[in-house]
Amino acid sequence: MKRFLLALCLSPFAYGADAKIDPNLYLNDVKFLASPELKGRQTGSPELEKAAGFIASQFRQFGLKPVDGKSYLQSFPVTTDARLGPHNNFDFQENGRTTTLRCPAEFLPLNYSSTTKLSGNVVFAGYGITAPEYHYDDYAGIDVKGKFVLVMRHEPQENDEKSVFGGKMFTQHAQFVNKAANAKMHGAAGLILIDDRANHTAEPWELEKFGSTTGPLDAGIVILQVKEERVDAWFQAAGKTLAAIEAAIDKDLQPQSFAFPQTLHVDAGVDIKRVVKTVHNVAAYMPGQTDEYVIVGAHYDHLGMGGQYSLTPSVRAIHPGADDNASGTAGVIELARWFSKQPKQKRGILFLSFAGEEMGLLGSAYYVAHPELPLAKAVAMLNMDMIGRIRDGKVYIGGAATGSNLRPMLEEIVAKSAIKVDFSGGPESGGSDHMSFATGQVPALFFFSGLHSDYHKPSDTWDKIDATDAAKLLVVVAEVADRLRNTAERPQFVRVAPPAAPLGAASGSGYGPWFGSIPDFGEGIHGVKFADVREGSPAAKAGFKAGDIMIEFDGKKIENLYDFTYALQAKKPGDRVLVKVLRDGKQIEENVLLTRRQ
Repeated sequence: MKRFLLALCLSPFAYGADAKIDPNLYLNDVKFLASPELKGRQTGSPELEKAAGFIASQFRQFGLKPVDGKSYLQSFPVTTDARLGPHNNFDFQENGRTTTLRCPAEFLPLNYSSTTKLSGNVVFAGYGITAPEYHYDDYAGIDVKGKFVLVMRHEPQENDEKSVFGGKMFTQHAQFVNKAANAKMHGAAGLILIDDRANHTAEPWELEKFGSTTGPLDAGIVILQVKEERVDAWFQAAGKTLAAIEAAIDKDLQPQSFAFPQTLHVDAGVDIKRVVKTVHNVAAYMPGQTDEYVIVGAHYDHLGMGGQYSLTPSVRAIHPGADDNASGTAGVIELARWFSKQPKQKRGILFLSFAGEEMGLLGSAYYVAHPELPLAKAVAMLNMDMIGRIRDGKVYIGGAATGSNLRPMLEEIVAKSAIKVDFSGGPESGGSDHMSFATGQVPALFFFSGLHSDYHKPSDTWDKIDATDAAKLLVVVAEVADRLRNTAERPQFVRVAPPAAPLGAASGSGYGPWFGSIPDFGEGIHGVKFADVREGSPAAKAGFKAGDIMIEFDGKKIENLYDFTYALQAKKPGDRVLVKVLRDGKQIEENVLLTRRQ
């Protein structure tokens, strides 16, 4: 009873300020999550499920309850992998003679190719690039509709440092996924990739390993790699050589595209089996005196044995993900441990651990679309991602502008701590789970200690974690949570404008003009679903809303975010484009005036 009376006499903000986070307990959590036993916690793996069980067991041990009173686990499906099926084929007929190529020795689909059978003639389209900013278009003057388009890797003048393409530094146009989007937008039914051998005589080309390239789940077009020597005869029959073509393009950046004779005909079949698994977010709830609450979260998945997102893609080894993001997950666990022992406050706390972050914020996007508690009752979301490698006592806190009263509250709390804060959030702070909640109009903060040389590598190990400084940061996060649990005036959500592009930035720079939609990263959508639309943006002025699904942009079919990004980057501020969306199953089309980013 005395203890209870004493608690009533304390400042309502005292609990977080007095939080005692044990660095040893914190480090023990990191050690387990980043241990060889969990093999990098890849989404869809048994080891990720073991990590989910560990987090749930900690919540249970602290006396925290599942939101629904039954399970700490929120299930959702994820396409985790793509595998070659048994029915991949590539045959071509020339002058009545049929040649069959072997898979995977002589041809190989990309992992995001469509699965289908396809027959057609072939058109050569140089590097497969349309770059209006460089006054270059491999598709000028040719018709590829319904045909296979054969293109080379890379881009023109790659050994010329004075080239408009950037010389030895490749532009976005060299990416396979952009070559595929461009081919599709010109009406091609299939894309065949070959090596630009004349520019790489000392580098024998091997077909890209299946699953090693980054792209959408299904690009909406057949994409095949073929050994260049197997198609040399095609060029000879047309009276041409690849070496001469490459030299001619490099000389004056004039495309050398042409249609192969009608006697050349390709029959191809792509058989890709996509693996869908059930994975889990982990959630526990500590109720308050009202139905409002604060969210404390972090993602607990990582890269497993590496794969396409590894920064050492040629090394197949456990990527422990100690900092990314065992460090943030351990933070959620230790804050749950601390708060579970404290008296009930005005608002509750929802502790959340997300799967699928490394694959595109899938877990947090799913939660926002299927919240276990009403999002309107969420006062704020506190996201911790990579908090274990604090350097010189400095951390980044992003998102302070997303809540009406967050910045002054944070400045007051930080002023009393040993932590130095950069409120820019850091140059890399965009891609984490707080973004999903901001699109759900929940004020969202991001606690982040910055990137380092071990990011997405097997060397991100537990022994490099600074548990002492991480514990100091967790004390700050605890007080932020406590303030938000008790403040009379909850922060009101503020839409934050995207960062401005540099003046004079070309559309090909990667910025492009401003459209103003925020994508929904959920799966199973054909097109681009808008999670939100920026107030005052071109999209908003055209009347588009959250929930709309873009299916066409400027006459180009849009099947995924890669298609839209590619199409937008080809435009410039001042262009007016026709955009078609689906809203509640009905098609709506509006003209949108694209502007410079604000």
